[in-house]
Parts: sequence; structure tokens; C-alpha cells
Amino acid sequence: MELRFTDEEIAFRKEVRAFIDAKLPKALREKLAAGHHPTRDDIVFWQKTLNDKGWGVAHWPVAYGGTGWDAVKQYIFLEEMMMAPSPPPLAFGTSMVGPVIYTFGSEEQKKRFLPRIASLDDWWCQGFSEPGAGSDLAGLKTKAEKVGDHWVINGQKTWTTLGQYADWIFVLARTDATVKKQEGISFILVDMKTPGITVKPIQTIDGGREVNEVFFDDVKVPLENLVGQENKGWDYAKFLLGNERTGIARVGISKQRIRKIKEMAAIEQRGGRPLIEDQRFREKIAEVEIELKALEITQLRVIAGEKKREKGKPDPASSVLKIKGSELQQATTELLMEVIGPHSAPFTPEEPGSNEPPIGPEWAQTIAPTYFNVRKVSIYGGSNEIQKNIIAKAVLGL
Repeated sequence: MELRFTDEEIAFRKEVRAFIDAKLPKALREKLAAGHHPTRDDIVFWQKTLNDKGWGVAHWPVAYGGTGWDAVKQYIFLEEMMMAPSPPPLAFGTSMVGPVIYTFGSEEQKKRFLPRIASLDDWWCQGFSEPGAGSDLAGLKTKAEKVGDHWVINGQKTWTTLGQYADWIFVLARTDATVKKQEGISFILVDMKTPGITVKPIQTIDGGREVNEVFFDDVKVPLENLVGQENKGWDYAKFLLGNERTGIARVGISKQRIRKIKEMAAIEQRGGRPLIEDQRFREKIAEVEIELKALEITQLRVIAGEKKREKGKPDPASSVLKIKGSELQQATTELLMEVIGPHSAPFTPEEPGSNEPPIGPEWAQTIAPTYFNVRKVSIYGGSNEIQKNIIAKAVLGL
């Protein structure tokens, strides 16, 4: 198997890198490299910049605004975006509901929503998880009942990331309680301005407010906002969750973080010399880099097999990418914490509008919240325990 990039692919990487260098403001790049989260305006700005170039939804079919790039170019594009670093595309629109709409939606839904997703004129959020239905999503209790020419939705969703900014939410709701629980769920698009919707923030351990609870109290939604067939929402949800394969390892993010670890370790002193000169610490970095290289090669093998697989059917080996990718993301944040050492102790969450100076070195302020935040990556996108079951059954045949 040939795992080296072709001359054309190397030239493409240079093109992507040159575009990012020219269009991504230096201040924004430095803010993200320092570990700060992009604002809503940062994400919208970069999505519109990419869309103007024709790269806003690069992985979509050409008919809906995509580029026609093969899997390798898609990989290169995402890796360069992560390593820059640049604001990530809003996955809820570009990678989740968008592909569901162009695959299963009506022509009217495609015309109405797809261009606005590509340009981020509509901000989408995900209405899947519930207080009692996270790992067992099929156990959801939110209901949608037909009343005249509307659905009437009642229930609660939780962990709704960036829901405070959303214009629309795609909701899994139970539409038939008399059948097997996976067979009575529908996929419905809901305008967040509809009366009866309440969004309440959930403050996380790092002081952030990126996740929310969303309550639906007699929310009336037009029947035409149903995607595909009634009671087929579980199939569409599986398609959505399996749609992201090669990017799930987040290799580019880990590469960028290792670069930061080395830069910071060259500054931070231990025993009168830079930490980067400590033999044991260098061994830890080398160990993570070796595992990351092995993960990258595995990811390229999955990409190389794309052409041989049935369209729309994910490679079960991609579960390896999810597991190892999340472990390495966590390992890199652990190394960052080791670098800053006691400087992580006086961390105080950033408060909007606060003029209070940070306690301790400015460069250390984002490390602790990043460390805590990255604990979640082994859960979202399919928990690592579930991924291990997939590998055992579909890869090892156990």
C-alpha cells in the first residue's frame, strides 16, 4: 500500500496552507493557538471566508456546493485547518444536518436550508441527548404528535452545544410509542424562535457555558419540517453519526498541541534548565509522537480503503481512530498540564466583560480548562466503550 502523498496532493496542501496564511487574521490564529475558544463571530467569519472560496462545505456533493475532492484531499484540508489553527466549521450544520437533508430531505428542504448552512446564515444545534437518554439514545422521551397541519413537540434535550446561538435545531422525537423504540422516532427541523422553546445554560467545570438544556412545551412545527419518512429518524441519526469517519481522530489538533508543548517546555524551567532538556519529559513527548504517527498511518489506511467500500457505509476500523484519537488528545493535554505545573492551580474562569488580570503567567491560563474540557472527547461521537464493542464484533469477529 502506498502511503506517501503524490506531487499533486503535496501541491494541494501548499495551496490550502497559503490560503489560510493569507485569509486567517493573525490575531485570531494566535488566540486559538493560545487555547482560547473562538467566538460565534469568529466561527461565522471563517465559515463565510471558506464559503466565498468554494470550500465552505468541501465534503458535500458538487451538486450542493461541494468541491469534488477525494478522501485524501479532504483529509489534508482538515489537517491544515486544525494545525493552523483556524475556527472549526460548525459541524452541526456542515457535517450533521446538512448531509441528512441532502440525502433524505425533500427538494424544498434542500433549496431552503443547504445554501444557508454553507454560508452559516443559519446556525444549527443538535437535539438528540436527553437527561435519561444519552448512551441509550433510543430511549428518548421527547414526543411529537400530529395536530392538524402541525407537529406538537413536548420534552427536554440536554448537552445542546452552542444552543444559545442557534437559529434552528434538528430534533429526534418519538412519533410512535407502540412499536420497537428504535422504529418510532422521527427527525424534525425546528425553528428556535418558535414559541414554547426555552434554552437554559449549563455551566461546565471550566466555567464555560457552551452546553445547554432545551425545553419544548407545546411547540408547534409545520408537518413539512419532517425529514424523510415518519418513524425513520433512527436510521437518519445512525447515518448522521456515522458520516464523520476520517476526521474523528483529530490528528491535526494533537499535532498542533505537541508543537505548543515543545514551545512552552522550552520556556518553563525545572531545576535551573528548560523542561524540554529533561530526559524523562522528552521520552514522554516522543512516546506520544510515535503513537500519533501510528494513528496517522492508520487513518491514511482507512482513507485509502474509501474507494472499496459501499457508499455511505463507514469502515468499522474507524472506531480505532475514535478511541486512539481521543486518548492522544487527552495525553497531549496531560503533557501541557505537566509543563505549567503549579501555574495551573490559580486558574479562574474568564468572565465576560471582566477587566481583572489573570493570576499567574498569561500563557498558562487556558491549559487547565482545556485539560478538563478534553475529558469529554472519549464520550461524544460514540463513547469509547461502545467503539470497543464495534471493533470486537465487526473487526475481530468476537
